[in-house]
Amino acid sequence: MRLLLIADTHIPKRARDLPAPVWDEVAAADVVVHAGDWIAPEFLDELEARAARLVGCWGNNDGPALRARLPERADVTLAGVRFTVVHETGAATGRETRMSRLYPDTQVLVFGHSHIPWDTTTQTGLRLLNPGSPTDRRGQPFCSYMTASIDDGVVSDLVLHRVEK
Repeated sequence: MRLLLIADTHIPKRARDLPAPVWDEVAAADVVVHAGDWIAPEFLDELEARAARLVGCWGNNDGPALRARLPERADVTLAGVRFTVVHETGAATGRETRMSRLYPDTQVLVFGHSHIPWDTTTQTGLRLLNPGSPTDRRGQPFCSYMTASIDDGVVSDLVLHRVEK
């Protein structure tokens, strides 16, 4: 199973659309995971129409229309791996311990908000992934997104992709 992980797209405030390579990844993915801050319900409509399967949550910049359609927390099992998708996880300091306590039954937590790519595994085995933002680098050296595979209940081939402008 091929995954595309994105967050903080901020369309149309930070960008008018996703970059073409990200749309190519949408087409190739079995599941697209979006960790909030969509901004426009029309973008949600388009991603739903173009993705084979979409799992997402709302972010702090998403208004009532998106919050009515998306959960604050999305839980899903994909190819035997338990995922949780949230937008915010709080400060980086103490994140691993805090998230392990809050999500004891989750194997992979996908989050956004900071626009800072993140890939760590806690002492309890919880994997924390933040794909950054494909449209708003906000102080990072480049915009980004992640792809991964799930084979035999294991997340593999995780790649952080740089979005070339």
